[in-house]
Formats: sequence, C-alpha cells, structure tokens
Amino acid sequence: MAADSPDLSSLLEGFPHPVMILDDSCRIITMNRLMEAITGYAIQQVAGLHGELVVRSNTGNNRGQLFMEVLRSGDPSTARGDMLTCYRRRIPIQYTISALLGKGGRRVGLMVVVEDTSATEAASSTIDDEQQANGLIGYSPAMRKVFDAIPVLAKTDASVLVTGETGTGKDRVAEVLHRKSERARFPFVKINCGALPSELLESELFGHVKGAFTGATRNKPGKFKLAEKGTIFLTEIGDMPLPLQVKLLTVLDDKTFVPVGGERELTIDVRIVAATHRPLREQVAKGLFREDLFYRLNVLHVHLPALREREGDVQYLLDHFLQKYAKALGKTVVGFSSDAVICLLGYHYPGNVRELSNIVEYAVNMSKKKKVGKEDLPPYLFEKTQVQGAASTENRQMSVQESEPMNEQSGAPDYRRQQQSWGDIERQLIVDTLKKNRGNRTKTAESLEWGRMKLWRKMQKYGL
Repeated sequence: MAADSPDLSSLLEGFPHPVMILDDSCRIITMNRLMEAITGYAIQQVAGLHGELVVRSNTGNNRGQLFMEVLRSGDPSTARGDMLTCYRRRIPIQYTISALLGKGGRRVGLMVVVEDTSATEAASSTIDDEQQANGLIGYSPAMRKVFDAIPVLAKTDASVLVTGETGTGKDRVAEVLHRKSERARFPFVKINCGALPSELLESELFGHVKGAFTGATRNKPGKFKLAEKGTIFLTEIGDMPLPLQVKLLTVLDDKTFVPVGGERELTIDVRIVAATHRPLREQVAKGLFREDLFYRLNVLHVHLPALREREGDVQYLLDHFLQKYAKALGKTVVGFSSDAVICLLGYHYPGNVRELSNIVEYAVNMSKKKKVGKEDLPPYLFEKTQVQGAASTENRQMSVQESEPMNEQSGAPDYRRQQQSWGDIERQLIVDTLKKNRGNRTKTAESLEWGRMKLWRKMQKYGL
C-alpha cells in the first residue's frame, strides 16, 4: 500500500470520520485530514510510528493488543474510551479496527476508524441525570434555571404559578413539584380549568350535594376534597371564568369552600399549583383575570422557556425521543440522516417539546431504514419550512420559503432564495458563521453546535 496513492488518498478523504491506515506491523502509513484534526498530529510527524502512539487511549489497546488481535484473527473489533490528543486533551471516542486484505486474502494491514462521541455522551449523561432527578430533560442554561428552582419550590407549601407556552412541559413540572414535596404520599389531582363550562367546572372543583341541580342524584366530592393533604393542579388557570375566580380566592385565603347546592362550609388542606400559557398580567389589565387572585397564585413562580429559547436542547431531545419510540415500536432506528437533521434543527417548533415528540414518533413509525430520512418527516414541515436560529447562539432567525423577500430589517443572511437546496443553505450557513467568528473553526463549530470533526467534514464537502 503506497501512502501517496491518489486512489487511497481520495478514498480516505471521502470518509465522514477520522481514518488511519496501518501496515502489518501496526505502523502508520497514512491518515485523512479528519484524523489529523482530532489527534493534532500531521501525517508527516507520525508516519512510520506505531498506531497506538497516536490513538492513545484507555480502551484496553495497551501496546497495540487490539491491533495485533485483529491482524491475527481478521475479525473487526470496536472499543470505547478516552483518547489523549497531542495537546493532552481527552476526547471520548469509539474506534473500529478492520483488517485490510491483499492478494490471496493475506492480511496486509489495518484500517482504524475513529468517532468522536463527545456530543452523544454529553446528551446521554444529561438526559439520564435529569430524568432520574426530576423527569425533565434539558441541558441549556434556560432549563438549568428551572432544574435549580424545582427543589427549592418543592420544599415550601406556598402556591406556585407555572407559566410557559403550550407544549413546554408545565404539567411535568407540577408533577415533579408534588413528587419532591412532603405531600408526595398523598394525591396529586389535576383539572383543566378551560375544558368545562362554568357550571360544570364549579361542580368538578368543589363538588355538589344531592339535589343541587338536575341529575345530582348523590353527593359528589370535588377535586379539592379528593386532593386532601396532597396537591391540586389547576392547569389553564387563565381560562377560569371570573365568578369562579372569586370562589378560588376564598379557598386560597381561608382554605374553605361550600359545595354547589350546599350550606356547610368545608375545610381543606391542599397545596395549589396553577399553570397557564396566557400572559396573566395582560389578562388582569384587560379585566379578564382578577388581580388579587393573580398575586395569591403567584407567590412562587417558575417559567418554562420555549424550545426555541433552549439553546442546544433540540439535539438532545431528538436523540431522547428517537430512542424512546424506537424501543417502544421495536424498530432498529439509530439516528437521523443529515438532511433530516438540517430540517429538524432548523424548524421553530411552535408546539415546543410536545410537537417535537410527536414529529419524532411519526418519523420513527414511517422510517424503513436505520436512520430517519427527510422523507420520513411529517409533510407539514415542508409546506412552509421555517429555519429559525437552531444553529446560532444568538437565536438568529432564518426562513426557507420560496418567493418570499429577504427581511431587510433583521440584517440576517438570506436563506430564502428561490429553489435553494438544503446543501446551498448549509454551505451558506457555514460561510456566514466562519465570517462571524473571523475564521476560527473551533468557535464556528461551537456556534453551529457541531463537533469539530463534523465541521471539517462539511467544509471539505462544500470545498471551503
């Protein structure tokens, strides 16, 4: 095998991962630019050295034992561990060793393919830790604030108001607040204040006595009584009718209420957690929500950020839901194609985490390959695709729409040129991000939320 062979060089540079070629003594013949980038060594520095000296790791390949075993057996081998670069930086990797065959099937060398698993391990660790801690998933600074607040809020007995757009996970926060509180042994009762007419909602909340209205054939306890010593979760509190807001205020102030049609006042011991997607301060200003009730509910407050505000979380959530639905459906889907990733990272998710979950569930159901392709995604994503800030730390807004003019006020690059392909969009995105970071590739990769190897590969692909 000649190190300067044009065919070999072209082959290696076409690989999407770092690759190096070893001879039958496990000495380095050549490697591609991605391998140079991840190890920090140029081929001129390491040609002729033992491969184990370059891929220095704790994977059990001491003195090249794995290399020699593959040469002897011819069976491929995969190992995981931390690699030490020439800058003495540790990078979590997985590498695969395969034997190269010459004439007559003789094993003449090895091909070593390295994969940087930093992003995967960070996502997995974050997801596992947060799920075990409180059932929520996230890595962004915005979600870290929520995670930090939950244990503090759970320890008190004051009312909590949870705000955030539809699909951000307000129900989950309420459940976690209950589960981590001293009331966890008692009921958690949920009621949607916007799902029932006023008369029915009053009966559901406070109960009724026999004969209170037509059809009331027996006494019925309401949700407040059912939640005794536990937590009642009033979701969509912003939709509660004004007359019922007065009665709820009494419950908050005195811990008492009278069932519908009843005369005897009942006392309760419950914690109230309320949630809404509506801007309650604006509702108060419009006379649609009582100001005194707002302040009584808003003793403690936690706001859930929209998914577009959770920098970097989309990737982790995509991986999480992919694993969840692949397991539930018994499918061997292991990832997303590059086209699918571009689309999913660029979409603005007006329905937040709930919508993202539904999209991934649909895609896993539709996928017939090991990776979800662009063709497996819901069709509505392409009816009017909006690419918004998923690849920028400044939440830069972009749009991929035909025949729509550029937003002159935003100053954002025009990603909306008619008939522009995904490749064109991605190439332009890389160019603009490089310019923004003055050619610094490390900062560019961070801005794009990519690994350095992925940026190298994309730049090579687009001739940058």
